[in-house]
Amino acid sequence: MKIAILGSGVIGVTSAWYLAQAGHEVTVIDRQQGPALETSFANAGEISPGYASPWAAPGIPMKALRWLMMEHAPLILRPKLDMAMLRWLTAMLGNCNARDYAINKSRMVRLAEFSRDRLIELRQHNGISYDERSQGTLQLFREEKQLAGMAKDIAVLEQDGVPFEVLDRAGCIAAEPGLASSAASIAGGLRLPNDETGDCFKFTNALAELAIAQGVRFDYGTAIHGLVEQGGRVTHVRTSKGDMAADAFLVAMGSFSPQLLAPLGLRLPVYPVKGYSLTVPIVDEARAPVSTLLDESYKVAITRLGDRIRVGGMAEISGFNNDLPEARRATLEHSCGTLFPGAGDLGQASFWSGLRPMTPDSTPVIGPTKIPNLFLNTGHGTLGWTMACGSAHVIADMMSGRRPAIETADLAISRYRA
Repeated sequence: MKIAILGSGVIGVTSAWYLAQAGHEVTVIDRQQGPALETSFANAGEISPGYASPWAAPGIPMKALRWLMMEHAPLILRPKLDMAMLRWLTAMLGNCNARDYAINKSRMVRLAEFSRDRLIELRQHNGISYDERSQGTLQLFREEKQLAGMAKDIAVLEQDGVPFEVLDRAGCIAAEPGLASSAASIAGGLRLPNDETGDCFKFTNALAELAIAQGVRFDYGTAIHGLVEQGGRVTHVRTSKGDMAADAFLVAMGSFSPQLLAPLGLRLPVYPVKGYSLTVPIVDEARAPVSTLLDESYKVAITRLGDRIRVGGMAEISGFNNDLPEARRATLEHSCGTLFPGAGDLGQASFWSGLRPMTPDSTPVIGPTKIPNLFLNTGHGTLGWTMACGSAHVIADMMSGRRPAIETADLAISRYRA
């Protein structure tokens, strides 16, 4: 079968790989000049199935109000006359209850755990390298009051069978020796030893090269203008280089997916939630992190990627923009600089922003649509890197007429009609 994939981020490229492995003729189309040049370019670098949790949770509305007032705010809201923003916020708030949280959490963990296993399998079979490490994730609590919320997280981890360690200050320093240089308050931590880290950009580029060797074609520098439907099926995609026909189409365009689908009568509740990152050159390895640390106070992830530190986080709801305010940089520098002082040269750090494609229930949209030959693999939010291989594996099974290894019916766009 001839398949056109729209989007060459980590989701599009992993989908291309697994579809090619299934024997299909695959073409990937993207407006950029190479793979992983937008949201996949400089994300936080963590692969954390155990922390796969919905943003929409009980108590979040009140927490959000406090976050908005913080000096180094983890949440930034720039309201505007935007019906898509209003609909998304309303739907997200509607998921802030115990019942929906449990449903959404179970979906996310199921997919994330499956994805982690597929990534390990891919790495073992192909020797792909991307500054990967398998040394766990440490969620660090600066304040005693933050420890109270740990019981809820532990209960979920126990229910899902995810290994974990509860650490005091000394335990946190043993896991991340660079913290010994920090004067910051450290009340304790929650460590997931099975989590991994890696450079998503390096991974996606390396996998794209492997996919090319398997016969996948990449059409870079090609703007996607729309999908054309005739007789109840998509017949071709209109691009800046002309029309392209295929037997089936997969939309993996992240935050830009809804605009492409709307003319076909498909309302996809994905909205861009902006994140920021710093990539910091290491100047003192003894002071640097060895894996990923999650700074609970500022919702910032600090990750070791080879000879660099990636500092990523924050959630800014402001529509489609990629400006780089100095206040956002200051938050990332504060988190990293207070926990790992002297580890990296913050003055030489590169500053970046990306648009995470968020659904109101935090679960990606993977599967068929009402149009028989049109499929979706999008809406992964902050977990595209964590869920990429699993999402691609199951969509390849679906498009090949095979039954996926995990339950996928509740991942499709049809769940929003319900």
